[in-house]
Amino acid sequence: MRGAVDGLATPFPLAGGVPGALLGTGAIDGLLAAFDDVLAPVLATLDSFDAYLDPDLTPSDFLGWLAGWLGVAIDGRWPPERTRRVLRQAPELLRWRGTPHGVAAAVRALAEVDAEVVDSGGVGWSPSPRGLAPGARVPMLIVRVPRGADLRAVETAVQGAKPAHVPHRVEVR
Repeated sequence: MRGAVDGLATPFPLAGGVPGALLGTGAIDGLLAAFDDVLAPVLATLDSFDAYLDPDLTPSDFLGWLAGWLGVAIDGRWPPERTRRVLRQAPELLRWRGTPHGVAAAVRALAEVDAEVVDSGGVGWSPSPRGLAPGARVPMLIVRVPRGADLRAVETAVQGAKPAHVPHRVEVR
């Protein structure tokens, strides 16, 4: 039968929810069995959905969806193991997203180079109002990477990790 998976049966057959007076007539039994065969793969997938959210267990063809769902920019040409390695780092990348530390971590994970990140902003506190704010008036993020780095991968990593309103520049050391 098309779409059937050998040995896969639904743990809750539909016949269990039908009044006994309707069972045993042949037509309804056949219809319920057909629905059970159609629903078994769907229910098996839903029962193991948590495995699809684990980078180590999800099927290779599902890695792109998981990365998109987490908001991590991956390259579709990467081998599955590299994608899994980046997705394992996703909680840490998301925790620090928008900070200089997060930009450096994203460049390290996605472009596989260490970057120096210089942020023009600052945070300060003063007991008197209208004090001078630290940092520059115009926001700017400078990301310095070593020579030979994949600048396209660095650019993608920075775009995904920095605040959207902050302009940036990638420099080669």
